[in-house]
Amino acid sequence: MSWFKREENEIVNDARKTVRTEGLWTQCGSCRQAIFKKDLEENLNVCPKCGYHFRVDARRRIELLLDPGYQLVDLDLRSTDPLDFSDLKKYKHRLAEAQKRTGLNDAIVNALGTIGPHAVVMSSMEYGFIGGSMGAVVGETIARAIDRSLKARQPLIIVAASGGARMMEGIVSLMQLAKISSGLARMDDEGIPYISVLTDPTTGGVTASFAMLGDLNIAEPGALIGFAGPRVIEQTTRQRLPEGFQRSEFLLQHGFLDAVVGRKEMKSYLLRALNWMNGTVEAAS
Repeated sequence: MSWFKREENEIVNDARKTVRTEGLWTQCGSCRQAIFKKDLEENLNVCPKCGYHFRVDARRRIELLLDPGYQLVDLDLRSTDPLDFSDLKKYKHRLAEAQKRTGLNDAIVNALGTIGPHAVVMSSMEYGFIGGSMGAVVGETIARAIDRSLKARQPLIIVAASGGARMMEGIVSLMQLAKISSGLARMDDEGIPYISVLTDPTTGGVTASFAMLGDLNIAEPGALIGFAGPRVIEQTTRQRLPEGFQRSEFLLQHGFLDAVVGRKEMKSYLLRALNWMNGTVEAAS
């Protein structure tokens, strides 16, 4: 019976190995390779095999781009339910679930900090909060970031990650497009730099407003960027569209972006851009 006992022990050990390794690996969305999560995090959530950029949350984005010692601000705003909206579930319930899951009041985080010698104001969007959709709180939070930039005459950086305007707030969400765009026009009049960083995905009303209004528009590699979905565009234009026409590389080739920059190089690129915008050194290359 010794052989049976050994086999029984082996089964138990395999089960223990499964428990110990469960949740420690993830699969790349591009090359489909299994990646040890710790290795992925150490590589800034970029696949070490193919360079695929995984999505990161708003607070992690700020941590990656700003120097230590930054301050999170304007976190007190909360969405109401102006339309008493309900589809498969009530909007109030969706808000409560998203707040519990992300630890944020809405899909945006403002921060005050520095990149090298430059003091900046940054807004970072949280795609995990109802798809990063832009409602009244997102619009007001970005408007406050613009006001801070104007008052302190500091550059503004907005990191976009959004499915577009938040349908649960109807016309209230659409009003944010004009509200933010008019604020950015004031910054342009004052000659204060605004840099837009587009990440995967940046779509809908966000693309149609502030995401494409930067003095410098930068995107991460492979980011989905567009207004409507491919099927809607094909049905409207009645044309067959090229593969990857809504990815950042295609947009760069056709003049919609100024640069496509990998996550590891993004902070240094922003530093060079700010140096140039403030007239301190040569332009970013």
